[in-house]
Amino acid sequence: MALKMAQPWPHPKTGVFWYRRAVPKDLRELVGKREELVTLGTKDAAEARVEYAKVSAQVEVRWSNLRAGYRSLTEREAHEYAKLSHDNWLNGHADDPRMQLTWRTHLYADLWTKDLRTDGKTVVADDIIRDFMRRFCHIQTDNCLAHFGLRVDDLSYFKLSRAIAAAFQRASLKLDQLAEGIIDPGDVATTKAAHVSPAEQPRFADTAIKPLSVTGLFESWWQEAKAAGRKPSTHESYHHTVKGFVAFLGHDDATRVTPDDVVAFKDHRLTTPSQRTGKIPSAKTVKDSDLSALKTIFGWAKINRKLAENPAEGVTIRVGKKPQLRPKGFTDDEANAILSAALNYEPIPRELPSTAAAKHWIPWLCAFSGARVGEIGQLRRQDIRFENGFWVLRITPDAGTVKTNQARDIVLHPQLIDLGFHLFVEAAQPGPLFVVPGKNGDVAGPLSGLLNRMREFVRDVVPDPNVQPNHGWRHLFTTRCIDAEIEARIYNAIQGHAARTVADQYGDVTLKAKAMAIRKLPRFEVDEHRR
Repeated sequence: MALKMAQPWPHPKTGVFWYRRAVPKDLRELVGKREELVTLGTKDAAEARVEYAKVSAQVEVRWSNLRAGYRSLTEREAHEYAKLSHDNWLNGHADDPRMQLTWRTHLYADLWTKDLRTDGKTVVADDIIRDFMRRFCHIQTDNCLAHFGLRVDDLSYFKLSRAIAAAFQRASLKLDQLAEGIIDPGDVATTKAAHVSPAEQPRFADTAIKPLSVTGLFESWWQEAKAAGRKPSTHESYHHTVKGFVAFLGHDDATRVTPDDVVAFKDHRLTTPSQRTGKIPSAKTVKDSDLSALKTIFGWAKINRKLAENPAEGVTIRVGKKPQLRPKGFTDDEANAILSAALNYEPIPRELPSTAAAKHWIPWLCAFSGARVGEIGQLRRQDIRFENGFWVLRITPDAGTVKTNQARDIVLHPQLIDLGFHLFVEAAQPGPLFVVPGKNGDVAGPLSGLLNRMREFVRDVVPDPNVQPNHGWRHLFTTRCIDAEIEARIYNAIQGHAARTVADQYGDVTLKAKAMAIRKLPRFEVDEHRR
């Protein structure tokens, strides 16, 4: 009776073919799992058979190397293995070569000869970066050995680490040339195929497989997440994390990512200034943004049978509660000072009329609504109406991002009417009041810039770093509502907070109820003499 030949396995739900093979008992401890499971990335049976053969060859070579036990590498062999790191690093940064800030080429000369030391008081900055570069090379060495199933002695490990460092140095120097236009971008695209890698040598057979990229996983996850209602801001945040993670790894192969990689990236983020802000991110930011993104994306990949394990699972940071040195909201004096500055604001030269209008009106609207600054910043002329004797402002996802994804109405306070906000709206052109949309109608980009300008405007008046210049209004609004003895359910509905209990989900908070509540709020005492 003929034995059935191993063949691609079609996933019963998706129809995508997979490579599945049980790990031999003698290798399970070394491999760390009972089954090799790799997606072949296709539903076409003929293409799947070709990919299956490649993966099978790669697995056989890795198993063969593991069975061979510890071995020594010559320097030539080490450099051959390191070429993969060179190509991944070069191709991973080729689109934006100036954004490669991890590898500092000027520190390479004494990378392995100079130890981390101090000048008697503080650690020298270059020594810290050099130490990080060495640790980064060791991480990539571990990845390389795992990829090829190699076990080597200590000397060979050091040879491979140095070879990988040399590969990063060569690639980074090419990126410098690419950034200056010295070399043609087309040369980078062909670099990976230009050399003979260990995978193409008879001794190692064909170890190259079609990679499952981290970037590709992110985009696939987003297609599903977007359909489920996730916000564009989530895509932007996760995109930055994935881009930074891939740059840190020096490759974009999701099947090679290990828990140690995630831990190393976490440590890197906690000690390295952000390229966008120039500041080292807080532990809370790394936990809630970076680690959350990686856990979500890799978790989705595991659930959808694209990866066998989630390498970010269980990786976390213990975040202590930050000392609160003052109330989270503005004080009455601070609010009065900001509102006075807004009321008497004079546009600066070449400032857009919409930006000047934002600085004049947004603080007032936030003060009497508790809305997020971004929700007010994306308001359109059609979002303000007169109904049943009230001027009403509508926060709606039609205008842009709303955290709860639900529209809500806010009755304007009489002081806003006295100041003439309704007249400003009636005189405005249709469309956004405070931003100028992009060429394709995009509001998110211009709104992000406006939020930064509003922070700067408030910071000039209230420099205290212990209060958030944009979010302080929500806390102040709640405080004023409590002082005015307004029912919590009503002011929560005005602010767009989710219902706290099942009972709160019954019945509606009407415009009449909101108007009665808003009128209980006292007027702000501001300096209007310059109006």
